[in-house]
Amino acid sequence: MDAKVDKMSLSPNAPLAEILELARTQRLAFTDLFTVAESRSAAGQKAEAAEIYKAWIAFNDGNPFLHLVYFNYSVTLRQLNDLAGTINALRACLKLDPAFGAAHINLGRALEDGGLAVQAIQQWQAYTALTAESTADRVSHRLMTLQHIGRVMENAGLLEEAETALWQAIELRPDKPEAGQHWSALRQRQCKWPVLTPSTHATQRQMIDAMSPLTLACYSDDPMFQLAKAYRYNRSLVGRVETKELQRRTPKQKTGTGERLRVGYVSSDLRDHAVGFALREVLELHDKESVEIYAYYCGDPVLRDETQTRMKASVDCWRDIATMSDAEAAKLIGDDEIDILVDVNGYTKHARTKIFAYRPAPVIVNFCGYPGSMGSPFHQYMIADEHIIPADNEIYYSEKVFRIACNQPIDRKRAIADKPTRADAGLPKDKFVFACFNGMQKITETTFGHWMQILREAPDGVLWLLTGGDKVDQRLRESAEKAGINSDRIIFAPKAPNAQHLARIAAADLFLDTFPYGAHSTGADALTMGLPVLTFPGRSFAARFCHSIVHAAGVPELLCSDPEDYVAKAIGYVKNPASLKAIRDQLAARRESSVLRDIPGLARRLEEIFWEMQGECERGETPVPDLRNMEIYYEIGADLVQAHVEYCDDSDYRRHYRERLTDWDDQSPIEADNRLWTAADR
Repeated sequence: MDAKVDKMSLSPNAPLAEILELARTQRLAFTDLFTVAESRSAAGQKAEAAEIYKAWIAFNDGNPFLHLVYFNYSVTLRQLNDLAGTINALRACLKLDPAFGAAHINLGRALEDGGLAVQAIQQWQAYTALTAESTADRVSHRLMTLQHIGRVMENAGLLEEAETALWQAIELRPDKPEAGQHWSALRQRQCKWPVLTPSTHATQRQMIDAMSPLTLACYSDDPMFQLAKAYRYNRSLVGRVETKELQRRTPKQKTGTGERLRVGYVSSDLRDHAVGFALREVLELHDKESVEIYAYYCGDPVLRDETQTRMKASVDCWRDIATMSDAEAAKLIGDDEIDILVDVNGYTKHARTKIFAYRPAPVIVNFCGYPGSMGSPFHQYMIADEHIIPADNEIYYSEKVFRIACNQPIDRKRAIADKPTRADAGLPKDKFVFACFNGMQKITETTFGHWMQILREAPDGVLWLLTGGDKVDQRLRESAEKAGINSDRIIFAPKAPNAQHLARIAAADLFLDTFPYGAHSTGADALTMGLPVLTFPGRSFAARFCHSIVHAAGVPELLCSDPEDYVAKAIGYVKNPASLKAIRDQLAARRESSVLRDIPGLARRLEEIFWEMQGECERGETPVPDLRNMEIYYEIGADLVQAHVEYCDDSDYRRHYRERLTDWDDQSPIEADNRLWTAADR
């Protein structure tokens, strides 16, 4: 085990004599020591690195991290073939920290290489005895305990503490994804960049493997890998279910009979929630002569919830399935004789994906709650629009795609408070206000860099964000300062009731979207309130959603071609406020006639789609998801994601996959699929 403990990424190139003097006078910080020594070692100047470590050890005897320095010193000496020095350094390390496993392992190997096999065995046996209590059961229990600590702390808003507990779980068992899923999501919510920080015990690949599909959507614009991730996630989350006790229902003949189609919506978000706000008027406007609506709520109990009250009044049947098992809920849905079952959660919080694995309805649809493909064998359809999923991009989805005009329903009846003044909203009166009300998890280092570039070119501009909490807000202020932007130019909006939040949106001048996970309901809210939204599309569902909303609002001028165009247009609107006013005037004039607000039309189109699906089902034409080669796509995508190229040309993206598929096929022939490895590609 020759890995070094290296905690820094800075690499100052100071002269050796200056560094040695800093070490002698105890002015070379532990973190800076690792930076300068390891930079020299990496440059082939290992003797200088050893001198730096030796000097620091001699004059920093009381440092609490001295054992780590001895360990790195020992590795450098070993690389210099100084076996005696290596053994002495490792023994000194273990005197300071007798439980340091890496030092025990390396000391044993050094003794073995020195011809002292018996002493090597004794060294390893000593460490084995030291860790004798680390039985499989104890490790398993410790892992579970750390995961529970992290979960409870996260729910309590103690994000830093939760992250620490989850990191301990990751290093204990990096091959187990549960802790890694939450850990990476927590770092995104806290705007900790880079999000993934591999260590000696946990590799970047293991961290990518542990990511949930939703977290990955915030991290990478790679729809093929997201499909493969969803496929893997579904197999891990759901696997195979025992369906013997639940007889699959034969589809009923309803087309042309005059009988209503029975549609079920399953969601934990049928309440005051972004998804609930989006769906409540749609449910109210469904044509009850054409469809019969059942709602299956699997979320937490709520009291005095306006959205849920309205939904209960509008649907034909409301079922609370939160306390039921997946099998019980599936049986209930089957007994209700649902024809079309809509999954409005996907892979989001409180999702009940296993219910759908029992196939309680002949047709299962992915719609509204999740920005991507389910990659499952039992979701046959998804509903999107032509801007989110152009025809050429259908290869990134396992479901057959039906299209509506815009994928973001809204509720035209939402209460909106009186518009506040800028002073009331905590904003300067005479500044250009850029805003983004997306969740903190969507703000990447690259997106924040674009915003800082915009602020540098727009000295009278400020950036208005929703608060992420004191620590997160301070972290972003510090990031702004590092980018040369005064932290006072970042303004954080406190949380507010929905009606008040909607009202204050209009106080801004321009909404700046995030990438790769763009605005969804927040973008629709902004456009509804007359605030222009600037965005550029990627390839994946989440990276194209805002493009769809802006198009539906009738202001294509706000659609940018790429990040450079996005930055240039944002700066241009500051310098030419008349052009931005013209767009605001367009938004106001087209507000009620825009596709975005045509909810009656959306409800009719959904009903048409449901009947088309029913017709295919009756004719035995329900599609079967094509999940061939998903493991191969996953491996190729994982390599691409590790490179973390946030934005690239679509042709380059597809070429990368095809080249790698060719390499795979050269080693072992790959079965053709309907994605990037068709019979024509072979």
